[in-house]
Amino acid sequence: MTSKQRAYLKSLAMTMEPIFQIGKGSLTPEITHAISEALEARELIKLNVLKNCLDDPKALAEIVAERTRSQVVQVIGKKIVLYKPGKGDKKKIMLPL
Repeated sequence: MTSKQRAYLKSLAMTMEPIFQIGKGSLTPEITHAISEALEARELIKLNVLKNCLDDPKALAEIVAERTRSQVVQVIGKKIVLYKPGKGDKKKIMLPL
């Protein structure tokens, strides 16, 4: 992913609300599966890491991205933005070249 594409995805994510919250239970298989399904449907999602989660948000972002085969767009504080391009006709976000 180029810096131009990353900047474009960041601009799209600015107005988004987090759709998942990771709490003291950290990453469970159920949350990972739900995040994967959301990425298939939306391509770009935002997660919120709650204060009671003891894990580092950057480390969580890398783990989630690896498990869901997505890319980390950014981690700011306790917010994580992930992107996974859609396949074929499901592609909704057109990235700049």
